[in-house]
Amino acid sequence: MKIRQTCLSACAVAALLAGTAACTSDGGEPTGKGSRAADAAPVSAGTTACEDGTYAWFNLDKRDVLTGVAEKQKLGKGGGKLTHKLAPLHTPRVAVTFEKGARVDAEAALRSLGVHIGDTNAADNDDGYAFADVRRSAPDLNADSTSVDGAGTYVNFAWVRQVTADFQYSCGDGERVAGRATSWIVDGSGVVECSEPIGNPKVGRPALTAARLSCGPDAPAAKIKQT
Repeated sequence: MKIRQTCLSACAVAALLAGTAACTSDGGEPTGKGSRAADAAPVSAGTTACEDGTYAWFNLDKRDVLTGVAEKQKLGKGGGKLTHKLAPLHTPRVAVTFEKGARVDAEAALRSLGVHIGDTNAADNDDGYAFADVRRSAPDLNADSTSVDGAGTYVNFAWVRQVTADFQYSCGDGERVAGRATSWIVDGSGVVECSEPIGNPKVGRPALTAARLSCGPDAPAAKIKQT
């Protein structure tokens, strides 16, 4: 199965899974229409903690999350363009929440989380670090145009790699701030063909979840291949 995917923003095209094609971006720029993450980035009222404290991160969770999926579309010989719109399932956000009391700068906390997960852009002192931007727009689910070669029943989908972790910020005088931060490090899209197994993906991978939702639970693409 050959897949042609036209991305409206600059991004790299790579295989997400066997039988899928993905288009990913670091999300450094708004991607069209989408929810403003700032609307879902609550912070608790309180005093500002010291500026030279240290972060400790724990309960780190990094996973690929399905953000949208289209209804399956049957194409005849020669394939064609996938025209079904993706329905939203999950809106990613950039947010920092705090326990009652003192707080720290949200961007500083997110940059620290970026360093913790090994993001080489986290330490740059500029305003273009999307992972720490609480006003970052969610990706536009229908910004890309996808075409396939060959007959089949196809489902296209979108996903993000979401990162969430709890933190404790400690000052030299013993003051501590506790909270949770969340953002996403990459977004992408893909296609599955309902009659083709997609390999042996882990349960919950976006391609498998999309196949189960749109192809149906009995479709070959929706089943985990037994080894």
